Amino acid sequence: MGWNSLDDMDLQGKGVLVRVDINVPVDNGRVTDDTRIQRIVPTIRDILAQGGRPVLLAHFGRPKGQVVPEMSLQTLVPALEAAFDAPVLFCADCRGPAAESAVAAQTTGQVVLLENTRFHAGEEKNDVALAAEMAKLGDIYCNDAFSAAHRAHASTEALARLLPACAGRLMQAELTALEGALGTPVRPVTAVVGGAKVSTKLDLLGNLVAKVDTLVIGGGMANTFLAAQGVDVGKSLCEHDLADTAREILTKAEAAGCTILLPTDVVVAREFKAGADNETVAAAACPADAMILDAGPETVAAVGAALDASKTLIWNGPMGAFEIAPFDMATNAAAQKAAALTTNGSLTSVAGGGDTVAALNQAGAAEAFTYISTAGGAFLEWMEGKELPGVAALTT
Repeated sequence: MGWNSLDDMDLQGKGVLVRVDINVPVDNGRVTDDTRIQRIVPTIRDILAQGGRPVLLAHFGRPKGQVVPEMSLQTLVPALEAAFDAPVLFCADCRGPAAESAVAAQTTGQVVLLENTRFHAGEEKNDVALAAEMAKLGDIYCNDAFSAAHRAHASTEALARLLPACAGRLMQAELTALEGALGTPVRPVTAVVGGAKVSTKLDLLGNLVAKVDTLVIGGGMANTFLAAQGVDVGKSLCEHDLADTAREILTKAEAAGCTILLPTDVVVAREFKAGADNETVAAAACPADAMILDAGPETVAAVGAALDASKTLIWNGPMGAFEIAPFDMATNAAAQKAAALTTNGSLTSVAGGGDTVAALNQAGAAEAFTYISTAGGAFLEWMEGKELPGVAALTT
């Protein structure tokens, strides 16, 4: 582990600047989904328990360096107080005299919430001067916002280099899970990658074929690979212009000893709507007037066999048009298989990405997975093998 955690820091009597992601949905002044707030609770409670004084830094929306009243973090105070079971004092700035006064007045047991960091243009420019002003507000820097770690911003990168720095509990869990899945995994490793387009996941696929033993490709992107092999995919979503790229990935996988699983049978329909008339055909037999909307039972059985033989699973993206029944069958079946193997202790399963979380929740499988990342872009960039500035800045 190349970074410190809260366990490595002496927090007693210290002001702890905690970068969090509480960019939650709000409707009429009320938080409608507090998932991100709940996930930072362990960090805040640990700091309070060790006699530290948490001072929260966060962004909200995209104000682009302007003060936008409807993007003020003050709205979140009631939800934060309920989650932390502690008083939360709000300050209308994240730097300068007002912030310094708020922090000076903070007592043990209280949490200070500073205003939206993105109200300052220097935040997204990774301005060292802004970071230096923030650094005056605490003794220790703690990053608990893995979801913002792929951005080199003043509160995620520059600030981490100005104070003794550590990872919060959520960041620690993310880094530990991802290191276990891709860094030093227990083999064999299988990756399930789905979604609509190959073009959005080229870097991801290129990195994974060199890291995993089996790569399952599903969703619309599987159609592009099938077409690249000369299969007529009818009216299916397909990026025909990426056929050469798909073939390059297949060649790279073969050279690396990575087995790629593509659908061998598919569920097709003439229209994309719930309950549409559909049939299951061989992958190479898609009717010219139909579109592929899911993988078939033969493919699901092959994926299940791959999971049975695996010790580690990384999952990003659905295997079909999971939003609409009955085209959620393959995603649900594979997710439930992975969940069962995780529950019996034979598989370590890590998943992430917006559609992925929704698909696993819909399948009733999410809670059984070893770790589910809600980080989105940061999770993808990690899987792509890219260095995340917010993580690199924590490296000891």
